[in-house]
Amino acid sequence: MAKRAACAELLCRECGRDDIPVHCGAPGPLLSGKGQPVVSLYAAVAHRPHRADRPVGTAVEFLRSTVRNRPGEITLLTIGPLTNIALLFALDPELPSLLKAIVSMAGVYFPHERPVETNVAADPVAAAMVFAATARPPSAPHTLVGLNVTTRCTLPADDVRARLRAAVPPAPALVEMAEAFFRTRRHVTFNDPLAAAAVFAPSVCTYEPGTVTMVLDRPGEDAAHTYFAPDRAAPQRSSSQRVARGVRLGPFFGEYFNTLCGTLTAEGFLPPDQRL
Repeated sequence: MAKRAACAELLCRECGRDDIPVHCGAPGPLLSGKGQPVVSLYAAVAHRPHRADRPVGTAVEFLRSTVRNRPGEITLLTIGPLTNIALLFALDPELPSLLKAIVSMAGVYFPHERPVETNVAADPVAAAMVFAATARPPSAPHTLVGLNVTTRCTLPADDVRARLRAAVPPAPALVEMAEAFFRTRRHVTFNDPLAAAAVFAPSVCTYEPGTVTMVLDRPGEDAAHTYFAPDRAAPQRSSSQRVARGVRLGPFFGEYFNTLCGTLTAEGFLPPDQRL
């Protein structure tokens, strides 16, 4: 957790946002699952000054107090295992209804060559808890962006490298992490960025409302399968969930690179009111 927090700290600093709180979450999955033991990109930036003494497990209380202090204002974006969010909702069951919205990169909802997604497989019990907590009103709307759309958002690593190195020379930590990633991959798949883009530009995806469930008593990785029941199959049900069914690649890549590269200057990211 400390290494992941360090990567977040360094990226925030390069964006001129030392004011953003960075906390460590739970050290591992709730009951089963492989967790996230490796932080492969940390080695690329470990030489840079960063805090290494953050206590483990403070993220949940930070989230709880922040949402409680700003009811109806916060959109929660999850791009990793759902361990901390499951703990958050278990600690304070009213929290899902106090959020403005929830967006998660998690699961697989339509036919795909990979039947199980990494964030869910890392902690299937936590994922099932979160899906159950957000399945019905009064939960805030929960948008689930799965592999069936994110794996369509792929570019050759050389193309991404050229864009980043041309537009982000004042963000060396970002370039260092990117280069470490590119050394082992010929292509970049924009899994988490698509979910993030859907927060600010929902039209990058098309959606279908319905309910997501899991069957945890299945053996091994089968417990991490996600099952989607569209509302049209049971129109009397009212779901708070929807899943991304399609992606508009042009608008997504435009949103991503315009946001990342179009707002970086020698001083870091421009504030929103100064962006073009």
